[in-house]
Amino acid sequence: MSHRTGPRPFPLKPTPIHVPDDVLTDLRRRLDLTRWPDDAGNRDGFYGVDRVRLRELVDHWRTGYDWRRAEAAINAYEHYRVEVDGVPVHFMRRPGAGPDPTPLILTHGWPWTFWHWSKVVDPLADPGAYGGDPAEAFDVIVPSFPGFGFSTPLPDHPDMNFWKVADLWHTLMTRTLGHAKYAAAGCDVGALVTAQLGHKYADELYGIHIGSGLKLSLFNGDRAWDISGGRPLPEGVPAEVRDRMVTLEKRFAVHLAAHMLAPSTLAHGLSDSPAGMLAWLLERWTKWSDSGGDVETVFSKDDLLTHAMIFWVTNSIGTSIRTYANNNRYPWTPSHDRWPVVEAPTGITFVAYENPPGVTTDQRVRHFLDSDRADWYHHVNLTVHDHGGHFIPWEIPDAWTTDLRRTFRTRR
Repeated sequence: MSHRTGPRPFPLKPTPIHVPDDVLTDLRRRLDLTRWPDDAGNRDGFYGVDRVRLRELVDHWRTGYDWRRAEAAINAYEHYRVEVDGVPVHFMRRPGAGPDPTPLILTHGWPWTFWHWSKVVDPLADPGAYGGDPAEAFDVIVPSFPGFGFSTPLPDHPDMNFWKVADLWHTLMTRTLGHAKYAAAGCDVGALVTAQLGHKYADELYGIHIGSGLKLSLFNGDRAWDISGGRPLPEGVPAEVRDRMVTLEKRFAVHLAAHMLAPSTLAHGLSDSPAGMLAWLLERWTKWSDSGGDVETVFSKDDLLTHAMIFWVTNSIGTSIRTYANNNRYPWTPSHDRWPVVEAPTGITFVAYENPPGVTTDQRVRHFLDSDRADWYHHVNLTVHDHGGHFIPWEIPDAWTTDLRRTFRTRR
C-alpha cells in the first residue's frame, strides 16, 4: 500500500549548474601547457593509456569541446544544493509525470558522475512518453556522491564512505524532502550505498534495485585492496578460466590498490594536471565498459569530457578516490543481525562483461544463487544481459529501466 497522498510542491528552490569563466580559462591554460611523457612502445596500451590516443582526446578538449553546451544539457533538469547533516549535497531531479510518482534515489559509483544516469531519468520519470504505464512513474533524485562533482567540498568530513552516505541519503529523502517511503537503486559503490539503505532502513523503502550482488563487507579486512584477498590463483583450473581470472585482476587491481593505499599521493598529480586526471579516468572507462577496447563505441569524445569536466571543475578527483580508503579504514558494521542482511526486496541486474571466471551468461543467475552472496539479499528479481559493462544505465539504459520497473511493479 502506498504511503503517499499524491503530488505535492517540491520543498526546495533549484540552482542551475554554472562553472565560472575563470575556471574554464585556467583549464585551457593547463591543457595548452601539458608536458607529455616519453611513451615509446605503448601503441598497444600494454603500459596503460597510450600518449597518442590521450593526446587526441586532450586536443579535442582544447579546441573542439564546448562545456557551455554540455552545461545547458545538464541544466535541462532541476538541480539543487543542500546541506545534509553538515555535508554539502548536490542532486539532479526529474519530476515524475504520472498520477502518483514514487520517489526514487539513484546512486552512482567511481569513476561515475551523476550524469551517468542521464539516459534513464526521463523514461523512469515519464514512462507514458516511452510506451510505458504512467502509473509506474518515479520522481527521480540523482545526487552526486559526497566528495564527487558538485557535492563538494568535504573539509569537515574526511572519513566519508559508502555506509555513511546511506545515512545521508535517508535523511535527504525523509527529512529534507519529506518522503515517508521511497525506492532506491545504484551501481558500483552506489550499489553498496543502496544495499546499506536496504539493510538499515528496509521498513522505509519500497525496495532496491542494484547492478551487483556484493556483500556489504566487501571493503573490510587487511587486504581489501587486493582483489584476490592475497590468495594465490587455484591450481588445476582450466587455462581459459585462469586467463579470465588474470584478466579480471588486471582490470581492477591498479585502482583498488592505489585508491586504498595512497589516495592523497595520487590526488596531488591528478588535481594539478587535467591530462593526467583524464588518463586515470579514461583507462577505467575503457576497460570497465563493454567497449571491445574502443571506448568511443560506448562514450563519445564529448561524453568522456563532460564526465571528466565534472571532476575537474569541482577539484573533486582527490576526495572521490579517497572514498575507497575510507570504505576500508572505517569498516562496515551491521545495524542488525537478522538474515537476509538486506531485508528490502531487491532486484539485481547482471551483465555478461562482468561474469565471474568460468561462468557463462546463462549460468550467471544460478551461480549467484549458489554463492554465499545470495543469502545476503531478499532478492525478488534477478536478470542477466548479454551486453553491457560496468556502467549499466549508460550502456544498456533500456534494459536497466525495464529491470528496475519490474522490481517495483507490485511494491508501491
